[in-house]
Amino acid sequence: MATTWTAEPVVLTLAALLGGAYLLGVRAFHRAGGRWPLHRTAAFLGGLLVWIWVTCSGIGVYERILFTDRAAQVVLLLMLVPLLLVLGAPVSLLVETSPEARRARIMRSLRSRPSRLLMFPAVSTVLLMAPPWLLYFTPWYEKTLSSGAWNIGLHLTLVALGVAYYWPRLQLDPVAYEYPLLVSLFVTFAEVIFDAGLALILIYGHHLIAEPHYAALGRTWGPTLLQDQTWGGNVIWVLGDLIGLPFLCALIRRMIVTGRAETAAVDAALDAEFEARTTVREAAREAAGEAGPATAGTVQDDEPQGTRPWWLDDPNLRHRYGGAER
Repeated sequence: MATTWTAEPVVLTLAALLGGAYLLGVRAFHRAGGRWPLHRTAAFLGGLLVWIWVTCSGIGVYERILFTDRAAQVVLLLMLVPLLLVLGAPVSLLVETSPEARRARIMRSLRSRPSRLLMFPAVSTVLLMAPPWLLYFTPWYEKTLSSGAWNIGLHLTLVALGVAYYWPRLQLDPVAYEYPLLVSLFVTFAEVIFDAGLALILIYGHHLIAEPHYAALGRTWGPTLLQDQTWGGNVIWVLGDLIGLPFLCALIRRMIVTGRAETAAVDAALDAEFEARTTVREAAREAAGEAGPATAGTVQDDEPQGTRPWWLDDPNLRHRYGGAER
């Protein structure tokens, strides 16, 4: 299987176009004086390479013969390929390298009502959780086995749905609305339960998926039909959880970076406010004939309410930290 390859023209063409466009964008960004992060370029190109590998390697060759291969392919196309593509922040690159007019149109589209609906946490979560259930328990699965067009459609649809999920989750690219990243963290744990539920049904259920198709192949090698489905269920469970780990790491890292940026912005605003008030007080003293540094006691007496730490005046916290009524 490792040395067996096939060609998937649609995926190869799309991967070449997307990769070329991305590299041109990086080149334009560098020419404009910016420095596009190397790890983002590596993630995006890595996602395209995994997409090609999943559809053109031995997994693609045996995708209609072994249930296990199709199961691995579904997980990789829905979870790993989109995750890597989104980590490349392609929309941010497009926005940064676009003229002002096009940039404004892109941002308007991202803030439109359809975009807000698509990126709403409940909707984007369904886009990731529902496809595997629909695939295995509707005629969709058998159609992908018997029709080349349906099979290619599966290769494209799963990646598109995965991107629609990870985009608002990680928020590396511009989004319609920035929901708290903590929401994504909680949703992720719920998805683990649904993923395990599907795997358990495939492993311990008594119904064989697409049994007529696999039986008609007359395969005399490899696992039996029941063993094949059992292995496939385990692949969905284990591989899905393994791919979830780098997503959690990326999400937590994003939360840390965002938290630091917000803290720095608040600190800068408070420092600017304090300096402005200090300047006003010094100007008032000079006007009153009190030029020169003020004593510590005078500064404390004139200190405005806004310069006190907020937790000393919070009604729920001041009793813990020695705050008092003022």
